[in-house]
Amino acid sequence: MTPPGKLKVHIKNNHHAADTFPNTARGEQVFTITRERYAAAAAAFPDVAARLDVFIDWDTDHFAASMATAETLVCWDLPTRDLSRVAPRLKWIHIIGAGVEHLTPMDWLPGGVQLVNNKGVHAAKAGEFGAMALLMLHNAMPAVIANQAAAVYDSLYSPSIAGKTVVVIGVGSIGKAVARQAKALRLHVIGVSRHGRPAPGVDEIVTPAGLDAALPRADFVFVATPLTAETRNLVSRRRLDLLKPGAGLVNIGRAPVVDYGALSEKLASGALSGAILDVFEQEPLPADSPFWRVPNLLVTPHISADDGNAYVALTLQLFFENMRRYLNGEPLENRVQPDLGY
Repeated sequence: MTPPGKLKVHIKNNHHAADTFPNTARGEQVFTITRERYAAAAAAFPDVAARLDVFIDWDTDHFAASMATAETLVCWDLPTRDLSRVAPRLKWIHIIGAGVEHLTPMDWLPGGVQLVNNKGVHAAKAGEFGAMALLMLHNAMPAVIANQAAAVYDSLYSPSIAGKTVVVIGVGSIGKAVARQAKALRLHVIGVSRHGRPAPGVDEIVTPAGLDAALPRADFVFVATPLTAETRNLVSRRRLDLLKPGAGLVNIGRAPVVDYGALSEKLASGALSGAILDVFEQEPLPADSPFWRVPNLLVTPHISADDGNAYVALTLQLFFENMRRYLNGEPLENRVQPDLGY
């Protein structure tokens, strides 16, 4: 029973499994909100923490019983069926990831319940990964790594990356962080966003309607957009055909945004020089997946934007800041728009 005057918070952790998130044992360690991690974060928000009654759970072990009195839910996924009956007091849900496509369509969300995501938590790490990925593609590291595996010594020289052009598809918090790093490397940055508003670190901004004109100018394409109905297959075979010979591509957004089949063909033919893919439709990527054997393709296991040491601390900081807003009757940050899917 929730003590009088306290607001009930249910935290749902997931044990790792191949068909859920996290899908590795290491991932479970990184993303689990333990009692100790919660206490460490709460120490920075004593006034807020004092008003909360927090129940930390695994999977759905005590979900129904706890959610009967919970006003806030912190989780990656949740049983959505008949949620208004299961959780009659629920007012807002904090999703511990940036992408929420696994919860679409959001017709299950009860009226009056707000959904927020983890936008901003990934930015610093993703920016660093972005700089690394751009430099690796520019310096032919996919080919160098393949040569090492084959015991081939070949001098693959490259010039300075300064002056090259990167098209960043999706200029949310992650895309902006990548753009800032790209500018530090003296690249020209073209951003692509749904709204087309100027963004820090972006030299030019276009809407998806301007993507066809931007792609032929790209030395690199960096995909950082969420998966929505509008972005699915956004980087299609036709659009990959618009890229100049030798261009490279990075995807840290979601796999269905890019036509991976067409991309693999272009890498195999040498039309594109390299790609780094951090996201796949099936994760973990099966051992028999053809992507392991695509020439000049580097596979990274969905690690581009997650700080292995501080992810939970950053998540809980965002949660406590939003909880303070909620308790003060102020609008929550990072509200998801159910009709748009992000």
